[in-house]
Amino acid sequence: MVHLETFINKKVYASLKFVKIPLVSYKQESMEFLPESSKKCKLILVDDHQMFLDGLDSILSSHAEFQIVATAKDGWQALIEIEQHQPDVVLTDLNMPEMDGLELVKRTKEKFPEIKILVLSMMKDKETVSNIMEVEAEGFILKDSNKADLIKAINAVHQGGTYYSNEIMNIMLSKYQKRIKQDEARHSLTTRELEILKLIGQELTSEKIADKLFISSRTVETHRKNMLAKTNSTTLIGLLKYAIRNQLVTFQ
Repeated sequence: MVHLETFINKKVYASLKFVKIPLVSYKQESMEFLPESSKKCKLILVDDHQMFLDGLDSILSSHAEFQIVATAKDGWQALIEIEQHQPDVVLTDLNMPEMDGLELVKRTKEKFPEIKILVLSMMKDKETVSNIMEVEAEGFILKDSNKADLIKAINAVHQGGTYYSNEIMNIMLSKYQKRIKQDEARHSLTTRELEILKLIGQELTSEKIADKLFISSRTVETHRKNMLAKTNSTTLIGLLKYAIRNQLVTFQ
């Protein structure tokens, strides 16, 4: 399987021997007179690496169903091109100067909600994936994906669907599974136990906790033992580690 970046690099190096002829303007104008079903999918490509941008252009231009109407190297330039060309789909990187990909997605969606966005990036940590979904990009594909997956992703978002690869969905699933486990851990402790746990984290003794909560020291000890049992902890340090790991309380 040939990865997208590898394929792009080969295409770019090969193309260095030839002069690239720009598209003549009448091509774009003539598209307006085609039936809706025959119109090409208009694309804008956004990436701050010229070699990747040129390679992506070369790959997609070889497909009759796509028309590259503009390219841009940062978010501000992309917004200008989007305003001028009104593309069907914008393919954008995340890490760019001046304005990053996430901000570009947000601003595009605010002004042109009908335009579809496909994010291309090497970043696949949970926070990045979550942020991309938060700004409601229609798709996200990794730059090491193969050419066939890229074409499939563009067509999917252009036709009104979404495209998040299995790898990306598994990343999000693991995040939500962790959140579910945190919720389960939180629900396993009572409100009073969480109160006492927070005070334990503030290094208060059982006596001081009892005074603060207007309960007896014996009741505090009973809650402490119950928390140790519920969390499978053997010491208070273990109990506090459990609380921090599951974000049950905030210690100041």
